[in-house]
Amino acid sequence: MASFDLVDELNCSICLSIYTDPVSLPCGNNFCQGCIGRVLDAQEGFGHYSCPECRTEFEKRPALQRTRTLGNIAEGFLYTHPEHDGTQIFCTYCNTPVPAVKSCVQCENSLCDAHLQKHNKSVEHVLIEPTISFSNRKCSTHNKLLEYYCCEDGTPICSSCCLAGEHRGHRVELLSEASEKKKEKMRKVLEKLRPQREETERGAQRLQERRREVEEKSAGETERVTALFRDIREQLEALEKRLLSDISSQKEKLSLTLTDLIHQLEIKKDELSMKIRHIEELCNMADPLTVLQERESHGAADNEGGRERDDIKVPAVGDLDVDLISETLLTGLAGIVTGVKGWWLCWQEATDLALDTNTAANNVSISSDRKCVSFSRTDQRRPKTPERFECFQALSTKSFTSGRHYWDMEVSKLWCWAVGVAYSSIGRKGAQFYLGNNNKSWCLYISEENNIYIVRHNREDIALPHRRSCRRIRISLDYEAGCLSFHELSEPIRHLHTFTVSFTEPLHVALSVWGTQDKVRIIS
Repeated sequence: MASFDLVDELNCSICLSIYTDPVSLPCGNNFCQGCIGRVLDAQEGFGHYSCPECRTEFEKRPALQRTRTLGNIAEGFLYTHPEHDGTQIFCTYCNTPVPAVKSCVQCENSLCDAHLQKHNKSVEHVLIEPTISFSNRKCSTHNKLLEYYCCEDGTPICSSCCLAGEHRGHRVELLSEASEKKKEKMRKVLEKLRPQREETERGAQRLQERRREVEEKSAGETERVTALFRDIREQLEALEKRLLSDISSQKEKLSLTLTDLIHQLEIKKDELSMKIRHIEELCNMADPLTVLQERESHGAADNEGGRERDDIKVPAVGDLDVDLISETLLTGLAGIVTGVKGWWLCWQEATDLALDTNTAANNVSISSDRKCVSFSRTDQRRPKTPERFECFQALSTKSFTSGRHYWDMEVSKLWCWAVGVAYSSIGRKGAQFYLGNNNKSWCLYISEENNIYIVRHNREDIALPHRRSCRRIRISLDYEAGCLSFHELSEPIRHLHTFTVSFTEPLHVALSVWGTQDKVRIIS
């Protein structure tokens, strides 16, 4: 009796089984850790928590305190009383817990190997897998073993149901026969279901792969968009500073002009005040001779004619050049928008590219895979052709007259290089045909003085507000849109500049190097 009292004390009030990893609430009641965890999870949305046994309420989710002593007692009890662990069915006839191998429906007992052999010798009963539930094996009306299956009503029945019950006259089969027929039907269903399951499994795998792709792409796009807006904010701040500087500069110039004019008018005012006082003094004199003499010496009569009236007009002063400010603003915003368009081009598929040795100058070396150009002190002794540059440069074999493309370049650590594009018709001889020195080419290079990027076209340089942070450059081209963009492939990618051009000829990628340790490689 004592052991049963102990079982009651060791039972969790939620699962009604021996404690597993017992924990206690602040109110002192014990539960399995998993059981109380699920209860508290279910109470999450109610705004308060309570003990499922004593109903004590807690404002916050209560902390669970592990009760090691109770856990040790529960484990020790299960070790000595394995029949209470809820996972095994034991032999009914053994004095000590011995796992059962079969249960007899007729006897409603479970048997171990030893008692099963004796049972088989004594009487032929129906044996099933070990169970503690026998009620569903017998007819609820006649309390007899269910041996038949009524095909018309689709239910198991006993022999009395066949002879005198409500199933009399119905078509019946032995349970084993009906079971085999049903198994055969189920096997046919299995033949259909297995391929469906395999296809479903393959579909689920494809969807999981697709979900991973979407998650990876989403993460990448999130990072890129964040970088884009960070760059836009930087450009907007730079544009704002430029506009404010222009306004301040115009204000300073106008202020200096106005200050000078005010000073001149102040002097004029003082002169006029002196004349007014002198004339007033003459008007108050009684001596006519003095008055007449003073009139001639001070020219008071000249003022009567008003000949100096034009001198006292306020000079016209210019105003702030609002049109120039507006033009600067709109041009800057257009450049940012164009840069955004160019930024999206970076995510198109890269276009394969190789260098044309027929255009390469004899002081540059081309690698065997035609992907890398470097400066060469040794004359390469290539044949003279109309296509060959005189110095430093090479073009790509392909030219482009449509579509969207991009090419990645890895440049050297030093500064004697330039990357860009050029028309097929660019001249080959003379410094005027170096990249960016004409209206047929556009390029990016690095300032040797301060390590910032510079873009160049038609001999005009634009210094960019970006210092070099990595050695990889991307050139993006949207021929129809007229966008040529340069990006630095840093982390995250950074937009450098976008040229907006109405392209009229085939474009080649153009590379130039003029330093002994410099080279540029096209990244496949």
